Amino acid sequence: MQKMCPCGNDMQIRLRTVIYSGKVEIDNVPIYSCSACSRNEVFPEVKPDLTGLIGQLGTKPAKQTFLFNEWNEWADVLMEACMETKHPAPAEVSRLLTERVDALLDMYLLAQTLKDYAWKEEIRRRLSQISVKLPIT
Repeated sequence: MQKMCPCGNDMQIRLRTVIYSGKVEIDNVPIYSCSACSRNEVFPEVKPDLTGLIGQLGTKPAKQTFLFNEWNEWADVLMEACMETKHPAPAEVSRLLTERVDALLDMYLLAQTLKDYAWKEEIRRRLSQISVKLPIT
């Protein structure tokens, strides 16, 4: 997956570690990266969850590490895609997204059958993270 960099070159999606406040490592954050000019941009679909996580940490966080793919479905799908190949094809990411939505919907039905409202809400939140249509190129 890629997008055009302002410098005119292609930016590739990569999973990187973001350091917050010099103490907190947030691993597996999807970032668009340009090898020509070294520009980096957080993948737009994960930015709200990343800023939300950072906001929860406060201004003076303790030293710790987070796996962002445990917080965000996009990050988890992209991590899975990147495990198969360094530069996943849009069709592969699309296939993995479809499989993830199907799995989450199955879990939602189970949670509904069990009347587990907290689990239903968690699954709804996870589905909302990947419900945004992404122009995969």
